[in-house]
Amino acid sequence: MLAALLISVLPVTAMATEEPKFEVVTTDGDIEVRQYAPMVVAETFVDGSQDDASSRGFRVIAGYIFGDNKRAGQSAEKIAMTAPVTLEKQDASQKIAMTAPVTLEPQGSRWRVHFVMPSQYKLADLPQPNNAAVTLREIPGRKVAALRFSGFAGEDKVATKTAELRGWIAARGMTVVGAAQLARYDPPWTLPFMRRNEVLIEAK
Repeated sequence: MLAALLISVLPVTAMATEEPKFEVVTTDGDIEVRQYAPMVVAETFVDGSQDDASSRGFRVIAGYIFGDNKRAGQSAEKIAMTAPVTLEKQDASQKIAMTAPVTLEPQGSRWRVHFVMPSQYKLADLPQPNNAAVTLREIPGRKVAALRFSGFAGEDKVATKTAELRGWIAARGMTVVGAAQLARYDPPWTLPFMRRNEVLIEAK
């Protein structure tokens, strides 16, 4: 089963949208091993079905980047949207602090939803969220296996793709380090065959 699942949703536009920086280490068909640079994310936790939590989590963090934030002596600041927006399914046994990142899980389980902040920002450079449900966090550089696919990213399909990627990782003698994530790069109105989805698993 999925240890965790991340789903990303793009807001209103996908044109000229910044994505996290990485170098491709290995390519094998639809699978890549990538070395990601450190990044800063804004995240929140949401309960509910995958789709509901995805939508609600997106709105919470979108509020932060669209100006629901503060900086001493300055007005609210708008932050550029990036791709993807991410959702991660939390392990039911995992304890999550009130200020921890966001998660989405079906039928009352919890999910973490996050946006990667534009690369021009360091953690200390960002305005503080007005909404206590939004937290900022730095993720160190890491190696990630990524499996790209198109179409709808429903739970069954994501589970199948995650199992495929885990099998690929194991077959190459690598070790899974982090939870499986689902990243969505396109607005919801994008035609299914044009959608870019990825399952991401940190490995070494």
